[in-house]
Amino acid sequence: MTIAELHQLPAIEKLKIIEALWNDLAEDENNLPPPAWHEAELKQTEAEFLSRDIEAVDWRQAKKELRSRFELM
Repeated sequence: MTIAELHQLPAIEKLKIIEALWNDLAEDENNLPPPAWHEAELKQTEAEFLSRDIEAVDWRQAKKELRSRFELM
C-alpha cells in the first residue's frame, strides 16, 4: 500500500492500521529502545521529586487531571 492509498482510506481504517502497527511493535519492547532523552527526563523528574520541587500524585487522579486538560483542546 502506498502513502497515496493510505490518504484515501476512511479514518476508521487508518485507526485500524495504526492499532495493528502499534500492537506489532509492542510485542517485543526490545525492538524499539527508548530515545536517549527519556533517561535525562527521568533523572530530572527524580531530582525534582527528591528535592521536593514536585510531589507524587495518585495515578487515578493524574489520569483524571490529564484527561480534563487535553479534552479542552
